[in-house]
Amino acid sequence: MIDLKTYNNYFNSLIKGDKNKCLEIFTEIINNNVPIQNIYTDLFQQSLYQVGEYWEMNKISVATEHMATAITESLMIRLHPQIFSTEKTGKKAVIACVANEHHQVGAKMVADIFEINGWDGYFVGANTPINELIRFLENKNPDLIGLSLSVYFNMPELKSALIKIRQHFPSLPVMVGGQAFRWGGSEIAGQFNNITYLSGIDTLSNFIKQ
Repeated sequence: MIDLKTYNNYFNSLIKGDKNKCLEIFTEIINNNVPIQNIYTDLFQQSLYQVGEYWEMNKISVATEHMATAITESLMIRLHPQIFSTEKTGKKAVIACVANEHHQVGAKMVADIFEINGWDGYFVGANTPINELIRFLENKNPDLIGLSLSVYFNMPELKSALIKIRQHFPSLPVMVGGQAFRWGGSEIAGQFNNITYLSGIDTLSNFIKQ
């Protein structure tokens, strides 16, 4: 676990843009053998949620939000050698952000959590055109696809993507999630077969194991 004092020190450094202090705290957490998944949920996810809340309350600028995201992604990359060295199960997940969705760090985290659990997690980026995504799915033939949505007004894009995915892959399991669902829309999972809504990466590992 990451104690509150450590988290607060990290968060304050993050919104100040103090990359070196963030790295120092992150390294200390690693040296204390905190599991990677806890780092993703209790440090990265929680701090970026708080950054988003600060932006909504006009406590920070968009530029600060983007800076905090960039610092987070730079720290995530440092964990990739360990993440990608896990023993693989042979299962594959494709993770994408729907069209017009430009917030990608949450989807990157999801792909990494699949890797931690032994899957090959293919993250295909932000603002993924649905036709290109369909082509990629045909090529990779995954066991699951995950769609990320951060902006509630992009919900029609998600629904459009789900319709096309079901046209091409009638039974492929689909997972949806993202900050957009704070404002509603989780019922979309019930409008299609074999679709699951997950509220955060903290519930992802249990979903994967099931």
